[in-house]
Amino acid sequence: MKQTRLVKMLAVGAAFATAVATTLAQETTTTTTTADPATGTTTTQATTTTSAGTIVRYTPDSDYFMFRTEPSAAPVRYYYTHDTTVVDPEGHTVAWSAVRPDMPATVYYAKVGDRMVVRRVVLKQPVGVIKHEETTTTTTKP
Repeated sequence: MKQTRLVKMLAVGAAFATAVATTLAQETTTTTTTADPATGTTTTQATTTTSAGTIVRYTPDSDYFMFRTEPSAAPVRYYYTHDTTVVDPEGHTVAWSAVRPDMPATVYYAKVGDRMVVRRVVLKQPVGVIKHEETTTTTTKP
């Protein structure tokens, strides 16, 4: 009897943890359009969605990067524009060259048609300086 109760409690705890993780990984603000027939004005609010995950692949010459919200999930294309900003954890703007594969990030995007167009990328790790040194050794025979 006690084992059954323990198994049920563990199952409920696991379901709760999964629900919380899913909620924290993705927040959505919906689009609201309000029309006033008396004045003829229409008010529209944009849709913004936030997803936390890992950048899987980024190619500087393309217009998208691949992003995965969970390790078991398939990567999805997120498109960026010239207006997309990349910031470090402190909120300082950094160059796109700081984006690397396997870098944890949070993306703020809007769904436009069937594309996710990114407005802002917040990197979760500070941007490190990558230093490339090349050494050449020449051996001469006497």
